[in-house]
Amino acid sequence: MSEFKIHHHVSELMSTLGVSSNDGVGAEVYTDMLLKNITPYVTTQVSAHNAKRKIASTTKTPEEFLQKHDDLKSRNIRDLDPLTHMLSKLADDQVVKAQLEKHAKDKAAAAGMTLTPHSSVISQLPAPGTKMSPKDLNQVRDKLLKQAEATSSTVSSDVIRKIMHDKSAPRNVDIPAQPDWLFQRPYLTMDYVMDSSQPDDTNVVPLATLSTAQQEQAIIEDLLFCMGGVEGKYILVHPLQDKYGERTFSIDQSLDISLQELTRRILPLCSNYSTTVRFIEEKSAFEYGLVNHALSAAMRNLIKDYMILVAQLDVQRRSGQLSLQKLWFYMQPTMKTMEILASVANSVNKVLRAETYSCDFISSPTLVAKHTTSLLQLFYYCI
Repeated sequence: MSEFKIHHHVSELMSTLGVSSNDGVGAEVYTDMLLKNITPYVTTQVSAHNAKRKIASTTKTPEEFLQKHDDLKSRNIRDLDPLTHMLSKLADDQVVKAQLEKHAKDKAAAAGMTLTPHSSVISQLPAPGTKMSPKDLNQVRDKLLKQAEATSSTVSSDVIRKIMHDKSAPRNVDIPAQPDWLFQRPYLTMDYVMDSSQPDDTNVVPLATLSTAQQEQAIIEDLLFCMGGVEGKYILVHPLQDKYGERTFSIDQSLDISLQELTRRILPLCSNYSTTVRFIEEKSAFEYGLVNHALSAAMRNLIKDYMILVAQLDVQRRSGQLSLQKLWFYMQPTMKTMEILASVANSVNKVLRAETYSCDFISSPTLVAKHTTSLLQLFYYCI
C-alpha cells in the first residue's frame, strides 16, 4: 500500500473517531509510524481460523458473527482474512476496546440514539395480558419511540443515502438500440420456433403402420431435426414455462418401446442445446457486457462444431449407414460437452436473475471456474 493511501486511511480514521491533531501529532506522524512498522500479512488457513475462533470467543453473539463471516467468505470478499486477523488483535487490546466503546456511546448520544439491542428493550416490556397503569404505558411508549427514532436515524445514514443516490442517478451509458426486424422475424433464432399459426402436416404417416426398421429411420430423422433446433414429425417440442426453463419433448407413443427408450436418452442433448443457444442469443446483446460477450462467443464456436457433426450424421443417414445405436454412440462426447455448456448458462442466468452481480462483472468467469476440469478441455478447442 502506498504512503498516500495509508495517510488517507489514517486521516479518515482520525476523523471518524474524533481525534484532533494536537501538539504536532497529526496524521503524518501516525503514517510514518505505520510505514516503519508495517509487515506483510501472509494469510494461512490456520491463522485465519484461529483469528475467527478468538473473535467468536470474545463476542456476545458468536453465532451471528460466525454466520456473517461464513456469508462473506462464500462471496469471496477481498481482504476478509487480514481484516479478521486485525479484529482478533483488537479483541485482546482492552484499552482500544474501551476507547472505541466510549466513542460509540458518545456518538450515539449526540445523535439521539442508543446502543441497546432491540431484544433487550423488548425483554423489558411486561408480559401479554398484564394490567398497566397510564404511567406504565407512557414509559413503554417512550422506550418504543426512542428505539424507532434510533432505527430511523440508522437507516438514513450517509452510506444509505449515497447508495440510494448512486442507484437513482442516471448512468451515462450509450447502448445502441436493436432494430425492430430482429424481433419481427422469429425464424432468425437457432432455438425452436413455436408458431401455432402454421397448419399441421397432413402427410405424416402413423408410426404404427411402419416396420421397426422404417420407424428407426423416421425417428433418426426427427432426432437430427431436433438437434438443429427444428421440431420433428414424431418428436414434438413443448412451449417453455419459464424464460430460462428446461426444454421438454414428447415422443409418439406408437413408436417401438426399445426405440422410445433410446430416443429418450438422446433428447437431453436437444434440451441442453436449446438452453445454450438461448443463452448465446440473449447474452450477445450490448447491455450484457464484454465478459458475457466473450463467453457467448466461445459457446458459439462449440455450437458451430456441433452443427457440423449433425450435418455429417445426416449424410450418413441419407446413405443408409446410420442406425439409432450408432447415433447414440457418436453423440456421447457431444452430450457431455453440451451438458457442461447448459450448466454454465444456467449458473450465469441464476446469478444475473438474482441481481447479485452486475452483468459485466467477473461473475461469469467465477462460475465457469467451478467446471474447471471439463471446461479446460472444452475451451481448448475454442482458441
